[in-house]
Amino acid sequence: MASGMQGDGLRQRRRIFLKTALAGAGTMLLGGCLGSSLGSLPGDQVQPGAQPQVTGEVIGTGGVRVGLLLPLASAGGNASIGTVFKNAASLALQNFPSADVQLLVKDTGGTAEGGRAAAQAAISEGAELILGPVFSPAVAGAAQAARATGVPVIAFSTDTSVAARGVYLLSFLPETDTKRIIGYAASQQKRSYAALVPEGSYGAVVEAAFRQEVGRTAGRIATIQRYKLNGSDTSDLVAKAGSLKSVLTSVDALFVPAGSGVPSVVVQTLVGQGANLGNVKLLGSGQWDSPQIKNNPALAGAWFAGPEDKGFLAFAQRYQSTYGSAPPRNASLVYDGVTLAAGLIRSAGQQRFEQRILTNRDGFIGIDGLFRFQSNGLNQRGLAVYQVTGKGAQTIAAAPRDFRTGF
Repeated sequence: MASGMQGDGLRQRRRIFLKTALAGAGTMLLGGCLGSSLGSLPGDQVQPGAQPQVTGEVIGTGGVRVGLLLPLASAGGNASIGTVFKNAASLALQNFPSADVQLLVKDTGGTAEGGRAAAQAAISEGAELILGPVFSPAVAGAAQAARATGVPVIAFSTDTSVAARGVYLLSFLPETDTKRIIGYAASQQKRSYAALVPEGSYGAVVEAAFRQEVGRTAGRIATIQRYKLNGSDTSDLVAKAGSLKSVLTSVDALFVPAGSGVPSVVVQTLVGQGANLGNVKLLGSGQWDSPQIKNNPALAGAWFAGPEDKGFLAFAQRYQSTYGSAPPRNASLVYDGVTLAAGLIRSAGQQRFEQRILTNRDGFIGIDGLFRFQSNGLNQRGLAVYQVTGKGAQTIAAAPRDFRTGF
């Protein structure tokens, strides 16, 4: 890897090269921060006649096949997620018309068996990379099939237990949000914390990251309260929030990572009990990135960590105009996944999906900003910090644009 001014120049040229390759995506570029080892090899064209016959839906007409595994017919309303993700994949190729990609769309049903069968079908039809699945059981099933053939998987689940070598998660991971917001709070002289986290796997991951980051920044944890949510029953949440009143006089910040209606219930409960929140900074996670929270005057002044929003807003406008509805926040994941695949095909030639390419330490820039995959399958993201205004949210700490200069 080149160093000094020469290395900076090479990295800049690589970034420009990929931006040129992805020019059809307009402002929603996924430019690779790729090291000099990649070079600018042409995409390896695969002659369609040499490939197995495809069954099922196909998006794109390129020569390189990529499996797109989604829950298109799963129970419990999850099929709508699959449809949104498929739409976002189509939009990525519409905005990148020169992409040498052919997406083989396969239904997982959201299950382990469905994920395994979908991956096997895509790989048997020539897929060199798997994008998806969305849900962790299907990811685990797909990983079994892909691992046997050496085909890498870039999945959209937030369950870190399914990540592994060759199975990479592109999703927004709760530990990354937690480390970013606590790290920022510490930089603003917050030293003593209370936390209110849900029981379950999400809460366990968040709590572990919270403890680690508070310790790293030499902070103090006064208390961690864990609550149960049973459907719409918030009685345990209200009880645990109320128990924090006596602690708030001795802490600088209260961490409430869960989104939806949880932060509002917590604040209402504490204010209703006469708690003084004036000197306590309320902290949240990427789950707070919703109009319900950002437009709530009761939460004005609170901080939360999340991905860049400018790229997503542009993507959401295009999605709305194309499909007639607003996309969920995580729909950008599949857009970035498709664009990443197309960019690597264009820039990395036959090496395109090798581990050393996918885990390049400089990472990539997508709709949601800077990200990179680690060899264990997890990801790191450059996140911004936002302040709730009650009429939206404003950026108070920008997301880093380079892993070398900030994270």
